[in-house]
Amino acid sequence: MSDSTRRSRGRHAATAFALAAALALTASACGDDGGGTSGGKGEEGSGKGEITFWDNNTAVRRDIWMQIIKDFEKKYPDIKVNYVGIPAASVQSKYDTAIQGGGLPDVGGVGAAMLAGIVGQNALEPVGDRVATSPALNGKLNTGMVESVKAAGGKKDLYTVPTSASNGVLYYRTDLFQEAGLAAPTTWSKFYEAAARLTDSGRNQFGYTIRGGAGSLAQALDAMYGQSGITSFWDASRTTTTVNDAKNVEALEKYAALYKKATPSADVNNDFTKMVAQWDSGRIGMLNHNLGSYKDHVKALGTEKFRGLPNPTTDSGTRVQVSNPVDGLGLFRTSKSKKAAWTFIEFAASHESNSKWNESAGAIPANTDAAKDPWIQKAEPTRLAAEALTSGSTTIVQLPYYLPDWNTISKTANEPAFQKVLLGKTSAKDFLDSLADQLNKAQAEWKKQNQ
Repeated sequence: MSDSTRRSRGRHAATAFALAAALALTASACGDDGGGTSGGKGEEGSGKGEITFWDNNTAVRRDIWMQIIKDFEKKYPDIKVNYVGIPAASVQSKYDTAIQGGGLPDVGGVGAAMLAGIVGQNALEPVGDRVATSPALNGKLNTGMVESVKAAGGKKDLYTVPTSASNGVLYYRTDLFQEAGLAAPTTWSKFYEAAARLTDSGRNQFGYTIRGGAGSLAQALDAMYGQSGITSFWDASRTTTTVNDAKNVEALEKYAALYKKATPSADVNNDFTKMVAQWDSGRIGMLNHNLGSYKDHVKALGTEKFRGLPNPTTDSGTRVQVSNPVDGLGLFRTSKSKKAAWTFIEFAASHESNSKWNESAGAIPANTDAAKDPWIQKAEPTRLAAEALTSGSTTIVQLPYYLPDWNTISKTANEPAFQKVLLGKTSAKDFLDSLADQLNKAQAEWKKQNQ
């Protein structure tokens, strides 16, 4: 039995288990307005009535969605939106369960990292034609985000309307840097110098907090490619990954060596929530995270004690970052109220609503009119990240979100393996060689199925 077959069977087994545990939730959350069973084609409907919306990050963005829904229902009193909030950590399993057992929503938040798996199960309606005929959206969506979503779906069509991007940011404590006489960490050399000089473990003071728990691999990849300057995830033939290139191995060795020397020992288990809270409340000099935590830092520290910069450049001035998943709204194929559901998507992705949502999140708006609004100039990390993306000064290494096995490889299979690198139980080279082998096999399987 091949590795890919084992992974496939494992996913089906996990789905079956999740179905039993979550069927009650999906049934109660959606009922008849959720669109019926996984095999239905749905209907356009009258453009009125009730629709169900699944928010894919309820713990963080519930309040702003409730404001947008209130605005929507005021403008469209004949449409009622039933909001269902789902934590980001469990949203993919909820979608998989509903696809298998019925009870999908009409509209759902779908990040690019999970898009290929949902598209592969034929659960989403293509929305490219709807965008093209929408006065509010046609020509108003960031072209880079649109292309990222198309690539992530693994097909030529558009399967979600992009709403935001949340690029990687290096946050640093300006007060601690000033006390130590350090320059801003604009290059990797300055980053490593600051990590060492700001560390005094006896006083529980550290230069950096490293992500060792959930979500660790994406941050490690960002640090690797940023230092190595390698600009593509695959070789020219798109058959072999560059992830275990010698330059990336060297970069990961240097990055992982920060653990416990310039970071707290608890970092080996920290996900983003614990890492952000630790940075906001303690004496830690630097933190890598995305734009999504900007508002948390402002609340904890004010605007005078920290800054957020695009990831460091090499000493030669080259900035390379890996792609962060573009978030978006999907129209589910089984919906019996597609016309009303599309009206909600169109409203949520339009100028005013998209600006309101992204200002709350501190993210980069997908709507190009929203991206020009004054609040972006006041939110420095968002402004700098947007400028880095649009000015041509940053090369983005596109991660292979289109691979059906990407989430399994990047999370379940390799987050525990990365912890072993931090703990010195596995070498960076062995870890990256194993990761490369898994990726190359997944890429070969995907190419075979999509010839």
